[in-house]
Amino acid sequence: MTTMLDVTDITAGVCCTPLVREPLTAEEAEQLAVTMKALADPTRLRLLSIVAASDDSEACVCDLIEPVGLSQPTVSHHLKILTTAGFLTRSKRGTWAYFKLVPGALDRVSQLLVAS
Repeated sequence: MTTMLDVTDITAGVCCTPLVREPLTAEEAEQLAVTMKALADPTRLRLLSIVAASDDSEACVCDLIEPVGLSQPTVSHHLKILTTAGFLTRSKRGTWAYFKLVPGALDRVSQLLVAS
């Protein structure tokens, strides 16, 4: 014998779950997309890792060429993208360029995605 159970609609009057914090603005989303695009490359991630692991989080471009196995112009191109995205700063000493990790740059990316 089948027993019929009463069903209570608990979603009545509610169309969606309310937000618990402010979502990204259009401008923040645009900026984050540029940032994420800069990180979405294995070579650039390796370069950031090498710079971060270097003494004082700074490395000469001459020290970054061999580990990634690319030509100097290609490495410089990747470093320029990381600098434009705000992950590195560049300083010139003689004929060489030195790149330094911007303190907190990676933290800022994660903070945009998690609740504060």
